[in-house]
Amino acid sequence: MTGLLGAAYPWVKAAHVVFVIFWMAGLFMLPRYLVYHQEGLGDAAEEARWIKREGVLRRMILTPSLVAVWLLGLLLAANLGLFDGGAGLGWLHAKLLIVVLLSGYHGWAVSYAKRLATGEGRLSGRTLRMVNEVPALAAFAIVVLVIVRPF
Repeated sequence: MTGLLGAAYPWVKAAHVVFVIFWMAGLFMLPRYLVYHQEGLGDAAEEARWIKREGVLRRMILTPSLVAVWLLGLLLAANLGLFDGGAGLGWLHAKLLIVVLLSGYHGWAVSYAKRLATGEGRLSGRTLRMVNEVPALAAFAIVVLVIVRPF
């Protein structure tokens, strides 16, 4: 499958990067929303506003971007020979592992938002603020892997 995209490769890559930006923006926003939502527990009007905001963010940005990132990313990986057992792709394996973990983080954040919607906030605001840094660390690692290709 190596080279399957041909001349479309730069367009697919550009679309992938655009959707990564959208996804990361959503992953930076949702945990911050969770902090404010949790701080507003007990105020029904405030809770309703955050539930609505989180739902819109999830439906309009997070979920569509996640799907696009995965589909386009797998196309790019196939183009590089990932499924053919191509050599020199250790960096790509590491990137995929981080993206899988980031997808799990996405799932956790969405599930925590749903828990907050039922009034169940288990984490402290401080913990939520610290968890908000996970996407930044993942983005840093992914950019280094893609640009430097250390292995």
